[in-house]
Amino acid sequence: MVGARRWMRWLPGLTVLKSYPLKWLPNDLAAGLVLTTMLVPVGIAYAAASGVPGVYGLYATIVPLLVYALFGPSRILVLGPDSALAAPILAVVVQVAAGDPARAIATASMMAIVSGVFCIVLGLLRLGFITELLSKPIRYGYMNGIAFTVLISQLPKFFAVSIDERGPLRDIASLVQAIVSGQTNWYSLAVGAGTLVLILLLKRFEKLPGILIAVILATLCVTVFHLDSVGVKVLGKIPQGLPTFALPWLTDADLVKILLGGCAVGLISFADTSVLSRTYAARFHSRVDPNQEMVGLGAANLAAGLFHGFPVSSSSSRTPVAEASGAKTQVTGVVGAIAVATLLLAAPNLMRSLPTSALAAVVIASAIGLFEITDLKRIYRIQQWEFWLSMACFAGVAVFGAIQGICIAVVIAVIEFLWDGWRPHYAVLGRVDGLRGYHDVTRYPHAERIAGLVLFRWDAPLFFANAEQFQERLLEAVDASPAPIRRVVVAAEPVTSVDVTSADMLRELTRTLGERGIALHFAEMKDPVRDKLRRFELTDLIGDECFHPTVSSAVDSYETMSGDVAAEFRCSPDSRR
Repeated sequence: MVGARRWMRWLPGLTVLKSYPLKWLPNDLAAGLVLTTMLVPVGIAYAAASGVPGVYGLYATIVPLLVYALFGPSRILVLGPDSALAAPILAVVVQVAAGDPARAIATASMMAIVSGVFCIVLGLLRLGFITELLSKPIRYGYMNGIAFTVLISQLPKFFAVSIDERGPLRDIASLVQAIVSGQTNWYSLAVGAGTLVLILLLKRFEKLPGILIAVILATLCVTVFHLDSVGVKVLGKIPQGLPTFALPWLTDADLVKILLGGCAVGLISFADTSVLSRTYAARFHSRVDPNQEMVGLGAANLAAGLFHGFPVSSSSSRTPVAEASGAKTQVTGVVGAIAVATLLLAAPNLMRSLPTSALAAVVIASAIGLFEITDLKRIYRIQQWEFWLSMACFAGVAVFGAIQGICIAVVIAVIEFLWDGWRPHYAVLGRVDGLRGYHDVTRYPHAERIAGLVLFRWDAPLFFANAEQFQERLLEAVDASPAPIRRVVVAAEPVTSVDVTSADMLRELTRTLGERGIALHFAEMKDPVRDKLRRFELTDLIGDECFHPTVSSAVDSYETMSGDVAAEFRCSPDSRR
């Protein structure tokens, strides 16, 4: 029984199914059919944007929806091909496949398997928190860069010109040259532009399937006016049937690029999925386990790669459609997957006249929705340096590409974290008339300093990057005191951790102060931090009596013993040598 419950924890879909109220079924059925109207055109469009034939976007829609319904913890999250992943997938596919469709499919499927295994391993190791390391400005910069890259990658299809893809900025130059030289097919451009305008206009009507309406009208225009005979490229014949199991492999591929690309895609997709999942969990007053979310996403990607698919993520456009249509559970996604599979089996030729410029318009419309401008204006107004961090991430993606861009984003996030801890705020404290406690003397210049005592507060964990800074600032506070100092009390409540480097610094600081006849005390230090000091063999050197529960008790202890030099000497490290 215990083993069964343990397994059920990893299969939340079965748990929902066991208690599924039948009254929800009509809602899920209707929502699934409405969702299908978006799954088909969007799946095909994002497949083309990722560098693989359109039908594989449908394969990457069917299988992940079914698998996530079993492993995913979110009630209505919709998974599938996504515009945020198109650029990094395309970047690897272009380099590895060299224009061969079969190699492109195998490359994209291998990336999906790598992404799936990456997410599953991180989920099992309970590392679902890692995406929280990227701050909001950095996420904005990265996603704006992805949106820009996706938009640029679709413009050649939009204008029906052929260019060598060499990166977003160089692609713009090549595109301009092609347009100026008269390579544009104006019929294709008219179809694509009309589709894009219609999609954007219909966005305001939430209950209308705007993408489906625009794509159907574009297809009818091509069919009725025979625009394919004047150079308008169409999707063409789609293979009939369902995806089959196959283990993708390329013997002569650059596996390092596929591995790095798959891991980068996995990180992007989980970042998007975790944010969207938490948003809808809050809306439904429920909680989603981020580790299980990673396992569910990984399982969906792994299955996609084994059935001729490519990496997938949650969808911020299709999930709201499912919710607005009355979806209650993942049964909606299952219905959508079955409907798409039925279309592939029964009527694949319905989509043969779908113009590629219209598919490009679908992706461009989604890319436009990815841009975040409004909140960046607010960030610029309140904290400019974080705005410029966001711009640096954007530039990294725009100049170097999506995969290099995520590496730059991660590096910037680590630097940002280290910078905050490297040069944290610190304060010398004193008494202020009319205010309880002890306060920063720079903010309260008239605060009373206690003779012979330095109260020093350090507002950060102690670790290798700021250990020397801590020692220098504390000794500066001692040297700046007009009266001889007999005791230093570190208000350690903000210090949440210490490492070996900072522990060795404290050992050296204790001895340095002891040689000057100054005792080092700590107040309000958290028990886990004290446990670390004990493990680092510092407690015996400093002395248990030199740790105080509050700053007030540390001050009281000093004032009680201020006339007892012998008592003060007992807290000096020299007395314990």
